[in-house]
Amino acid sequence: MRNSIFILFIGIVVSLTSCRNDFDFETSNGGLGFSKDTVYLDTVFTNIGSSTYTLMVYNKSDKDIKIPTIEFAKGENSKYRMTVDGMTGNNNKKFNNVELLAKDSLYIFIETTAEITDTNPADFLYTDQILFDAGTKQQKVELVTLIQDAYFIYPNRENGIYDSIEYGLDENGEVTRVLGRLLEENHPKNGNEYVWGNDKPYVVYGFATVPENKTLTVNPGARIHFHADSGIIVQEGGTLNVNGAPSTTDALENEVIFEGDRLEPGFADFPGQWATVYFQEGSKNHTINHLTIKNALVGMLVVNNFENPMQISNTKIYNSAAYGILAQHAKIDAFNMVINSNSRGIASLACILGGNYNFTHCTINNERSTSSHVSVLLSNFVLNANNESEALPLTAANFNNCIIYGSNSRQLSINEDESEPFEFKFDHCLIKFDKAGNQELINSPLYQFEDGLHYINNLIARNSSEFKPDFFNTEKNQLMIGDDSAAKDAANFNFSTGIFANDILGNSRENPSDIGAYNATIFSEE
Repeated sequence: MRNSIFILFIGIVVSLTSCRNDFDFETSNGGLGFSKDTVYLDTVFTNIGSSTYTLMVYNKSDKDIKIPTIEFAKGENSKYRMTVDGMTGNNNKKFNNVELLAKDSLYIFIETTAEITDTNPADFLYTDQILFDAGTKQQKVELVTLIQDAYFIYPNRENGIYDSIEYGLDENGEVTRVLGRLLEENHPKNGNEYVWGNDKPYVVYGFATVPENKTLTVNPGARIHFHADSGIIVQEGGTLNVNGAPSTTDALENEVIFEGDRLEPGFADFPGQWATVYFQEGSKNHTINHLTIKNALVGMLVVNNFENPMQISNTKIYNSAAYGILAQHAKIDAFNMVINSNSRGIASLACILGGNYNFTHCTINNERSTSSHVSVLLSNFVLNANNESEALPLTAANFNNCIIYGSNSRQLSINEDESEPFEFKFDHCLIKFDKAGNQELINSPLYQFEDGLHYINNLIARNSSEFKPDFFNTEKNQLMIGDDSAAKDAANFNFSTGIFANDILGNSRENPSDIGAYNATIFSEE
């Protein structure tokens, strides 16, 4: 028995000794493999941290190796940071004796925060290298980041408390506040914050706020980037004028663009990155021309400007998480407007609690496939906290030569409180709506598409094969219509003259004209 125990003990020792050989690490000889030779960290704004980028390092050999050092060429002065398989090393700059098993890999995560002064003045690139020290066979991976200078608008902080702005009332009637501040005429860094130009982008943290008797003017080519939960508030008596202009190249050099501050390609069409442009009750005399709004929660929130109409022209609103435009008892006159909700949008255009609206040559689309999501929602009431109806007159909701389309079978929702006036009309529009099998819709006076009073010479697409608009690519927000579109030559030319004489691209409308914001064209894949 004693001999058996001794033999078992010797066996265990031998086994442990032989296993130990599996963890004898040799110094790397320069044969590492990498997932990429150069890591491009997408454009970031000066002094704003980037997203995290990944580099994989491969040990292709049959031996366990030890990498003596992994470090930046610029050493401790590098503006890059990295972690190696979750380790932070020496201030996220240098790592010693990093072990890597045979046929295994490790992850390096890379970030940067750099200023415009750190870049090469010729191209504004900030560069460095990750060096893998293998004696005489040192290997390297290049790092490249474009740094963009900007004007920054953010809340002031005093004694640890940030500025805030009144946003509205909660369900209990209490004032709610959000981070933000009033714009200034003589800001020490930004100069006159009531005029936004195109010499460099603006980055907004919190809400940039236009107070009473002040006007924010946004000039052609301006690029405005909003951080999460940020936007613009135009208070009572304030005005927003967006003076974009037609562009001649794909760079949209004269278009004004409102979007998020995440510049990586993965966020190019991601909804809900920032809050909204909020026109509060009593704000006035807004003009919006050649503006593109991308990836907001609500593109425009317009409340009680009934006495001061808003004019919107040649404007596109893409990828809003909830609404492209949410208007409550508002007055809006719009033409050559495109709204496309392609992932989450509840309604591309919602006009609730009454108001007065005129939309001419607009294209309104919603690609959300559930029946509760529509392109156009009209209502003259809202339900309060007690589930009681509060109603105001809808004095006009006129849609002339408009496309109202989307992926589900009904893209129009009309809800009326009969205690208040409710006037609406669709004239020469292409509307996707199928009421087959729904007796309530069949009998409803709100959806009698041949009544000649509320509906005049419209094309009613009852399925996806009937009266197709032939959009180029809705996923890429390209709502130009093709030469085979049902909307071609189907418009009321009386609404295609005067200020409506050109389409959103500046092309002349001819008689017969086309429904929607774009003239029909033959698509090119170039």
